[in-house]
Amino acid sequence: MSRTGKIISWIVGIFLLLVVVVAIVIATFDWNRIKPTINQKVSTELNRPFAIRGDLGVAWTRNREEPGWRSWIPWPHVHADDILLGNPPDIPEVTMVHLQRAEATLAPLALLGKEVYIPWIKLTQPDARLIQTAEGKNNWTFNLAGSDNADADQPPSAWSFRLDNIMFDRSQIAYQDAINKADVQVTVNPLGKPVPFSQVTGNQEEASQKGASDFVFGWKASGTYNDEKLTGEGKIGGMLSLRSQTTPFPLQADVRNGTTRVQVAGSLQDPLNLGGLNIRLRFSGDTLANLYGLTGILLPDTPPYETDGRLIARFQQKGGPVFRYEKFNGHIGDSDIHGSLTYTQGKPRPKLEGSLASRQLRMADLGPLIGVNSGKGSEKTEQAKAKRGEADNQPADRVLPHDKFETKSWDVMDADVKFRGERIEHSNSLPLSDLYTHLVLKNGNILLDPLRFGIAGGNLNATIRMEGDRTPMRARADLHARNLKLKQLFPDVEAMQSSMGQINGDATLRGTGNSVADILATSNGDLKLLMNDGVISRNLMEIVGLNVGNYVVGKLFGDDEVRINCAAADLNVTNGLAATRLFVFDTQNAVVNISGTTNFANERLDLSIDPESKGIRIVTLRSPLYVRGTFKNPDAGVKAGPLLARGAAAVALGAVVAPAAALLALISPSDNEGNQCTNVLQQMKSDKK
Repeated sequence: MSRTGKIISWIVGIFLLLVVVVAIVIATFDWNRIKPTINQKVSTELNRPFAIRGDLGVAWTRNREEPGWRSWIPWPHVHADDILLGNPPDIPEVTMVHLQRAEATLAPLALLGKEVYIPWIKLTQPDARLIQTAEGKNNWTFNLAGSDNADADQPPSAWSFRLDNIMFDRSQIAYQDAINKADVQVTVNPLGKPVPFSQVTGNQEEASQKGASDFVFGWKASGTYNDEKLTGEGKIGGMLSLRSQTTPFPLQADVRNGTTRVQVAGSLQDPLNLGGLNIRLRFSGDTLANLYGLTGILLPDTPPYETDGRLIARFQQKGGPVFRYEKFNGHIGDSDIHGSLTYTQGKPRPKLEGSLASRQLRMADLGPLIGVNSGKGSEKTEQAKAKRGEADNQPADRVLPHDKFETKSWDVMDADVKFRGERIEHSNSLPLSDLYTHLVLKNGNILLDPLRFGIAGGNLNATIRMEGDRTPMRARADLHARNLKLKQLFPDVEAMQSSMGQINGDATLRGTGNSVADILATSNGDLKLLMNDGVISRNLMEIVGLNVGNYVVGKLFGDDEVRINCAAADLNVTNGLAATRLFVFDTQNAVVNISGTTNFANERLDLSIDPESKGIRIVTLRSPLYVRGTFKNPDAGVKAGPLLARGAAAVALGAVVAPAAALLALISPSDNEGNQCTNVLQQMKSDKK
């Protein structure tokens, strides 16, 4: 052998010897010696304690599934026992994550392409605790060492990371949140055998079209959220679908929080990048207001409800994540509800938009919106409010609603929602239809414009403004009633059925306060009302439930039905006190003038009723009547004192007929000839002159 050949032989031999030595060293190296270094480096980088407290080892094995010569390259199989990850210093608990054992394998040849490829990780009894303090600090946000000094212009790393699968036998997750008053424990278990998507969702077409993967893990939850009992269970997909950009990640859940139930079944697109969500979503509970704690969407108090629709979410939108609850159906109380809503998490605040409709709406189901305890299951609504700490503020001796508008939460989001109710049930006889309103909530202020009803062949149009950004709230209501047909308002009164009479009116009220009662108690404005060609009787008072009216009509007219030519009212409201400018009934037998005040602040009445017969004295009562007492317990009687002199009522009328011209404006020009109020008011104007 030549000298050169000997040198080459020695070099090759030495190299092979070094490889063997290195292989022997690596194979026999006690990896536990570097645990202190690993623990210290990781703890420093994560700014929280990290420790491998058990055995750390590496075993080298061939991956026989690799093709050709690659199958001869040994892969490191790493295992570590008793692993602990702690919390940052401002979290009182010590442990965030504990693993009894972790195993993983690394593809060595992938490192040559600057890729860290881990085909699988197996975790034994993982235990995690997620914590958020009352100050908003949490343990799932990692502040890495040097992150504060990171160079924004630094190019991204050329290295990439790939993880194909995570396996574990049983996982425990605890969630404690002082802000949301949550203390929840979740257990996650492998299903053993994957469950097809369609078997859980019951939707063969959805599975075939979307290609959703099978369910791999099942989970159960228990504890409390918002100080309410929480239970839940469901299923999720595996790691392969979690990292896939094309295979939808399956989701299924059934969660109960207090009296609220949320059911979910569907899929998540490109989960690691939050591509999108497509699920069937069902809600049910005692009041929609309770959904705020779960969803962050501000909704009003309602009777018990249930909805079923499809939620489509797009997370990577320019203006923020967009959630669309499409074509949902359900009921609120005894009223059906349908529509689509879109919730955008934009700036400066989220916004809710959409359209809702009800084919049959019960007015009683709208009661909780203004603090009235009405509607099917309303007692459950009251119980839900009490659990939220919103006690019933309604005094036992008051009628006007004292429930508070929670204006402090009105600025958490904006809204632009349209609602239509086709058929409206109010009572067995009151004919309401075609409710339409457009609600706009912006900067804590609510505008209902228009708020429109069809009623008794006519319509009621209103505009409601509530300035929730003021303390106390400032509110204004403008109402206009036109062409309300008496025969449709009182279908059970036979004498009304031949009447062509109608009611027209206008009202404007402005007030401050955080309840209907407070607003009326401070209100200022006007109310004008006209009714022509009607009938009044004790029987009618009984039908509409006015016991005091029954007494007054009986005193004035006995048991007879009396035809009303015209009834006109013009009231001025100042600081919650409504005073009569004009309140008169012109009947076929007499003129009845009503004067006095109604106090919305203390809910007291102080009215005087003065009758005056026409021609031959038909009205036998010549002393005025009074109506006093409270709204809840009114009282009526005959005023003590001398008899009312003949003509005194007419003299009184002459002193208050100035508003007659304003009331004439309520009569449509097309109704001038047939409307008897035209003649009565014109005569009153002439008498004044």
